[in-house]
Amino acid sequence: MSWLEEIHWDANGLLPVIAQDHKTGKVLMFAWMNREALRLTAETMQAVYWSRSRNKLWRKGEESGHTQKVHEIRLDCDEDVLLLSVEQIGGIACHTGRESCFFKMLENGKWKTVEPIIKNPEDIYKPIA
Repeated sequence: MSWLEEIHWDANGLLPVIAQDHKTGKVLMFAWMNREALRLTAETMQAVYWSRSRNKLWRKGEESGHTQKVHEIRLDCDEDVLLLSVEQIGGIACHTGRESCFFKMLENGKWKTVEPIIKNPEDIYKPIA
């Protein structure tokens, strides 16, 4: 049995993935992988995800340059969630220009933005001509 076959993929052939900073332990983002994305990630040690909105492989940083160098790939005890320990190149994981996608915190019944924008997304993502 292949190591990929030991994973409990969902009905769509996907696996939830959490990317965590390998030095600080801070959760940077959540995404999905299919078998091909995980195989490529394991081969290259660069994060490759599955974009559900675009229905295609998404090489993290292919547009922004903010790639993720993978240090460890871990599978949870139920074999249905992956944890990537990554080095976030450029310090920005979120398309909003923040370090982490988890930049809102519930406070007094309202969502409060608690993480600053490091770089304006308009300066990161260029319009397609």
